[in-house]
Amino acid sequence: MDKKDYYEVLGVDKNASQDEIKSAFRKLAKKYHPDVSKEPDAEEKFKEAQEAYAVLSDEEKRRQYDQFGHAAFQNGGAGSGFGGFDFSGFDYGDIFDNIFGSFGGGFGTHSNSSRARRGSDSLMRMKLSFEEAVFGCKKDIDVEVVEECSECNGKGGFGETTCDKCHGSGTITSEQHTIFGSFLSKTTCPKCEGVGKTYDRICNHCHGNGRIKVNKELEIKIPAGVDTGSRLKLSGKGSAGTNGGPNGDLYIEFNVSDHEFFIRDNNDIYIEAPITITEAILGCKKEIPTLYGNVTLSIPAGSESGEKHRIKGKGINNEATHKKGDMYIVLKIVTPKKLSKEQKTLLEQLNKTDLSDDNDIKEFERFVKKNNR
Repeated sequence: MDKKDYYEVLGVDKNASQDEIKSAFRKLAKKYHPDVSKEPDAEEKFKEAQEAYAVLSDEEKRRQYDQFGHAAFQNGGAGSGFGGFDFSGFDYGDIFDNIFGSFGGGFGTHSNSSRARRGSDSLMRMKLSFEEAVFGCKKDIDVEVVEECSECNGKGGFGETTCDKCHGSGTITSEQHTIFGSFLSKTTCPKCEGVGKTYDRICNHCHGNGRIKVNKELEIKIPAGVDTGSRLKLSGKGSAGTNGGPNGDLYIEFNVSDHEFFIRDNNDIYIEAPITITEAILGCKKEIPTLYGNVTLSIPAGSESGEKHRIKGKGINNEATHKKGDMYIVLKIVTPKKLSKEQKTLLEQLNKTDLSDDNDIKEFERFVKKNNR
């Protein structure tokens, strides 16, 4: 069977750069790898792409191919390569790392475990009182974090040597045979478990892991104005990185308790102020509690239940947004449940007050008559 032109297989022209050749092979490998592709001829196309890349990515082999075509390798194929070309010893290096890393390290491949990796982030939940959240505070917290082992400096052992099985790469490239031919796969080195190094003696402190769990007490400053669901980021206080990678971050998520009287709405504060009927009718001065102490509020005569009075700047001073809210006093007229005989008499006299000129009463009575059909 006639073999396809290698440039045609990868979909590049003969003047393609090495970066273009590598990019073309990466796309085809993602598309046709037998572990991910459902196409019936995927294994054959994958093997074709492997062979084409093995030749065109090598400057000497590419020169031979450009000069003699497929005939350049017909006599050197004593191995089990596709169509007589032997590439079982070819190292695809970071090609497979890049391809399979996007699939989370599956499909029979594994990225080099000796690379520096950032530690994972941690989340801790903390309950705060209303006052602690509004004004900010300091808290001591105990957290369990994973740190680099101090005995072996995170290596996991002593007497470090390069793994003689994978030669420090952390992976083994092997050839698998199927009814469609052969293809290469990359797996974690079983001897060094992907680290690329072996040790004469395993560290007893971390049992070869290179990291240990420790409990730490930290003092944290909680800024004023946090609310339920707010998070505080503590950079570098999460789990330790591996192989010299940076630590992750620790996030503190807050759950704020309700207040007995104050109601919070973002940075604004509301409070319901009860007043008597006579205070509403005649007006009065009322002492009102705020976050910053009591203030005196003048309530005008003829006030009604539900009216709101705003006091500017008496809300929450939010350090994160650098904004300060306001406070709103909502009036609630309290109806007395028990009255003396004298009080009842006074109210009966008040009930005789002529309010027929009041617009609200006029409109309501007009609607009552209209609705009486």
